[in-house]
Amino acid sequence: MELILKYFPNLSEHQIEQFSALEHLYKDWNTKINVISRKDIDELYLRHVLHSLGIAKVIEFSDDSSILDVGTGGGFPGVPLAILFPNCKFHLVDSIGKKLKVINGVAETLELNNIRTTHSRVEAIDETYDFIVSRAVTAMPEFTKWVKGKISKPQKNSLKNSILYLKGGDLTEELKQYKTVKAYLLSDYFEEDFFETKKVIHLPLKYR
Repeated sequence: MELILKYFPNLSEHQIEQFSALEHLYKDWNTKINVISRKDIDELYLRHVLHSLGIAKVIEFSDDSSILDVGTGGGFPGVPLAILFPNCKFHLVDSIGKKLKVINGVAETLELNNIRTTHSRVEAIDETYDFIVSRAVTAMPEFTKWVKGKISKPQKNSLKNSILYLKGGDLTEELKQYKTVKAYLLSDYFEEDFFETKKVIHLPLKYR
């Protein structure tokens, strides 16, 4: 938890309580439904919570922004972002239903009323959003096919409505076809070694 406060020192008391509760909640749920590996659960705040919040170093979502989290798994990046931005709406989607059971349990305990979940492939979701977030569920060309037509037209944020994608490694080849893409290095914001090759990829998409 000290790690979160190190980089996000202006949290409210309520947000601190919510972030502090994540470790116990996920460890408890993980004994019933395995959504996080044993190695990662011991470094939950570094590898999952803070990594998810890397998006918040690139953009501060305006109130009432709508965000789709694709292939959310155990709720990352959606759950930490929903705590940080309580006035935004988060739609967490995954094709594996039992993972959403964990998210729903966590959201209910923390009273995260700005989260809803859907058990579905993202291609079947017929809505539009200001931003689409995800953590390295597939290569970008495939991902853009999945989310085509899901970006809304009205702009209310400092960055254009877009994909915000958490991914690591050398992405030169994967991203070379995109003229408007920008990569933000998480090592510019976080000093831990874990973030050395991690990035937030910002890719504006055509709206519906």
